[in-house]
Amino acid sequence: KEPIGEGDGPYKQREQDHELPLSLDWLLIREAKPALESGKPVKASFEIKSIDRATGTILSHEISKRYKGEGLPDGTIAFDFKGSAGQSFAAFGAKGLSFRVEGEANDYFGKGLSGAHLAIYPHKESKLVAADNQIIGNVAFYGATSGKAFINGLAGERFAVRNSGVTTVVEGVGDHGCEYMTGGTVVVLGETG
Repeated sequence: KEPIGEGDGPYKQREQDHELPLSLDWLLIREAKPALESGKPVKASFEIKSIDRATGTILSHEISKRYKGEGLPDGTIAFDFKGSAGQSFAAFGAKGLSFRVEGEANDYFGKGLSGAHLAIYPHKESKLVAADNQIIGNVAFYGATSGKAFINGLAGERFAVRNSGVTTVVEGVGDHGCEYMTGGTVVVLGETG
């Protein structure tokens, strides 16, 4: 067994670097500035990669700091993304956000959604049949409270667990979909489990 090096140990030795300054959200906030400051609608498009995690969460925090639970009018901030969204895309997405993804997304898509509207669909160049292929990962919309989402493809397992207010349409879901759901509407167009 190798000895533990200096500065290493079984307990916390240093702060973890979450690389927040590198978050895509800072660009989103810059583009959303007219909406955040005066409610003026904004639209923009972005490339997204799987290392872009929790995209939209810091922006949603800015909305909630300024507009509290009311958020912004639906669609005030309309952002399109192209690529592969990382974990927790649009987690806790606030009212007023409208995010569309051309591509796919990892686990926890729309986790804790709080009024935002989301849509995801396959790359336009893709030859895959959306209804037969998974486009978002597991545990999408966990604990979501409000908002709408449209998923043009299949979702993984534990879809909309603890949903209490989101309305969503999806092509199909894996095992354990809608467990502990207390509100909202989930329309599954195809297979479950």
